[in-house]
Amino acid sequence: MSDLTEKETTETGAQRGQGARRGGGAPADRGRTTIADGVVEKITGMAARDVAGVHAMGSGMSRTFGAVRDRVPGGTKSGVTRGVKAEVGERQTALDLEIVVEYGVSISDVAGDVRENVVAAVERMTGLEVVEVNIAVSDVKLPDEEDEEPEPRIK
Repeated sequence: MSDLTEKETTETGAQRGQGARRGGGAPADRGRTTIADGVVEKITGMAARDVAGVHAMGSGMSRTFGAVRDRVPGGTKSGVTRGVKAEVGERQTALDLEIVVEYGVSISDVAGDVRENVVAAVERMTGLEVVEVNIAVSDVKLPDEEDEEPEPRIK
């Protein structure tokens, strides 16, 4: 091997698999993954709705407008993301939720359960750290109240 040039020695080492790693690192570390705000909002909305005591998401007015908007082609927010706002960074996310709770439940308990369920779901599914979950309770659903569902504009 003494009569090989330096270049030939390097090529020979690479051919033997010594330092010949392709791509420079573990496959999971190659490239970037970005997660859209809407993805986190959907996960958050689904996780919040799974909590007992949560009747609906969003305020009464936003639910009314949202129901009409959902019927119109090109509506902007789906029912799943209504009442949810997410700010997503590279490694962290912050969430704002607006909920309607059932009458008779402990609002603080429901809010705590929502936070716990949302944080677990978002962190598990996205790998993002949830730094805060702000919850605004905008209404209480009384047992004798009917759900606010506007008349359809189109029949």
